[in-house]
Amino acid sequence: MASHGGSNAQAIFDACRKGALHGEARVLISNNSRAGVRDRAERAGVPFYHLSSTTHPIPAELDAAILQALRCHGVGVVCLTGYMKKLGAQMLAAYSGRILNIHPSLLPKFGGRGMYGIRVHEAVLAAGEAESGATVHLISDEYDQGSILAQERIAVCAGDSAEALQARVLAVEHRIYTETLQRIAAGSLALEGLTRR
Repeated sequence: MASHGGSNAQAIFDACRKGALHGEARVLISNNSRAGVRDRAERAGVPFYHLSSTTHPIPAELDAAILQALRCHGVGVVCLTGYMKKLGAQMLAAYSGRILNIHPSLLPKFGGRGMYGIRVHEAVLAAGEAESGATVHLISDEYDQGSILAQERIAVCAGDSAEALQARVLAVEHRIYTETLQRIAAGSLALEGLTRR
């Protein structure tokens, strides 16, 4: 699931194609009909759905439509790759313990509502942090509060701009997200409720 460019989704598509991730990207859902990730999904041969308050103005119906699309495509693990909307109660219940997110900081630092994209890196620099990084975590009903599955630290360099820091953290995101998914695929990281075929 993604809202904008979807570079983390692309990293997952690429890892699957290269055999570095023993999984299959089944479907891409976006709340943004013009998201750049749509082109990435089409190039990768992954079905794309635009599901949003535009297509489903009633929140419970949108929640149900997202859940139906995931089930229709046999999705076992949901990966948020820059998805900018809070998930509904039906989906959170159905995929409890199987929804992952990547966050561009060392959670619990610089997480929560409003902490996304370049804002995170600006906050890291404004706080004078010596390090930053990326976190893969499970989704709960609170922003950035789920269990941490993986983290990697990088140094904040003297003279870093938010954009320079963002670029270095993004490279880490792409790698640790796919590595974490491969640990799940290989069975070395167990997710509650995930059944193996």
